Amino acid sequence: MNTMALRDILIHPDPRLKTVAGPVSEPSDMKKLADDMLETMYHAPGIGLAAPQVGVLQRMLVMDCVKEEDAPPQPMVLINPKIVWSSEETNVYEEGCLSIPEIYNDIERPAEVEVTWTSLEGNEQSQRFDGLWATCVQHEIDHLDGKLFIDYLKPLKRQMITRKMQKLKREKARA
Repeated sequence: MNTMALRDILIHPDPRLKTVAGPVSEPSDMKKLADDMLETMYHAPGIGLAAPQVGVLQRMLVMDCVKEEDAPPQPMVLINPKIVWSSEETNVYEEGCLSIPEIYNDIERPAEVEVTWTSLEGNEQSQRFDGLWATCVQHEIDHLDGKLFIDYLKPLKRQMITRKMQKLKREKARA
């Protein structure tokens, strides 16, 4: 039986969160990690999680942007995702990040994106995302490129958030 396990989510600042993740060569080897990441994401709770956030520097992300209570979950696993098209129209969403707990900021991104990726079964996939799904997939792909949503903010604001996170990590270490 394949049991899922919660993984520890890295908290910024951590050098692994600023590292560009390497491509996945064997998608089928990622099944256990994908299950663990989905379990971790739902438990957090969050709508997206990239492998580098659990210390695995490989290009894989999971997401599920279904918010309605009675709607069935729609977990997605994207391996080696690539944005192949972005709309000129943009959207602003208040973004947060499981690696930067309790910090939220408005971030402007393309309103729609088309993404190609490989499934766990090794099949090439392509889909156009809009709304929250578009924001989420861009945010998670940024993680694979060593970029955090706070990198879109002005330096002073980013430094304040980083100091807050350093303090949080010190407090957690003492607990």
